[in-house]
Amino acid sequence: MPRSSTGTVVAALTAAALGGVGFLAYQASATAPDRPSHSVRDSKAGGSEDKAKTKDKGDKKKSTALPAKSGSGLRVVYALGDRRVWLVDADEKATHTFVVSPSTASPAPGTYEVTSRVASTIGSDGVQVEHVVVFNTEAGVVYGFSAAVDGSLPDPNATKKTGGIRESRADATAMWQFAQAGTKVVVLA
Repeated sequence: MPRSSTGTVVAALTAAALGGVGFLAYQASATAPDRPSHSVRDSKAGGSEDKAKTKDKGDKKKSTALPAKSGSGLRVVYALGDRRVWLVDADEKATHTFVVSPSTASPAPGTYEVTSRVASTIGSDGVQVEHVVVFNTEAGVVYGFSAAVDGSLPDPNATKKTGGIRESRADATAMWQFAQAGTKVVVLA
């Protein structure tokens, strides 16, 4: 039985409304005040944008350029001091960079590799997380990147040692797609 023209119009309007709501939800999650700020430059580091500057930690300007001596080949680079991550392809191009929020414990600088991945679980701080990419376990602390489903950030004053490194949900999706088991993770001071 053919659909009426009214039914077709209603279906088209419904699809358009859902698309608009999804886009607005994505924008809100990327700019929520309790999240690290992300710019379009942040999500597309590389080329001439390597020289781009972004404001982090007050008025101090920080470069989004890939740090020197960060290894070679396909890898994730995590700079502890900058609280920033770069996803670097095999051609040495940073395809994505973003700010993260570490938990109460940090891994020692060095080279690691992704040991496991979990689509969804409860984090060591009791928060539902997704796109967990684990790269080190030391002294009972599991270090890995993830996004809180509720958008929360780690409590920097918590007494329990936790090694979760929180990303926005969009950045966690990029990490999840990029960092497969065995991918090198370079942690810099």
